[in-house]
Amino acid sequence: MTTASAIEVGSRNSAVPVTIEHFKRLFNELDKGNLNKLSEVYSEDIQFQDPLGSVQGLDELTHYFASAYANAISCRFDFSEPVFDGSYSVIPWVMHLRHKRINGGKEILVDGISHLRIADGKVCYHRDYFDAGQLLYENLPVVGSVVRWIKGYAG
Repeated sequence: MTTASAIEVGSRNSAVPVTIEHFKRLFNELDKGNLNKLSEVYSEDIQFQDPLGSVQGLDELTHYFASAYANAISCRFDFSEPVFDGSYSVIPWVMHLRHKRINGGKEILVDGISHLRIADGKVCYHRDYFDAGQLLYENLPVVGSVVRWIKGYAG
């Protein structure tokens, strides 16, 4: 066995870990001023979904993130180790978000996980799972106290 065959140079999924590293770096650099970087990681036909919406295609994704980042003061992610299965990957994360309209601009933490499919070195499927209540409802005046009370009562 040669070194080349041991690391499967040119195999269909050899770009997955590299693409995941690009994905993680992108999300720790992304803001409303550099959304053009999305094309470095995402395919033109990207399918994206999270608890707040879904879009199809790179143009729609760019508009979606433009809206999401419009009032963000800062956003960064602490990524855990990804899990790989062929062209699929799952990456747990904690988002550190400061937003003009949420929690008075103070930092909030949101736990989540991204499910990705990679083809030809680009992310072509991205679905985020997170608690929208942790992101929004718990941090709104009046509604937030009710949601926190319900969670405490139910837990």
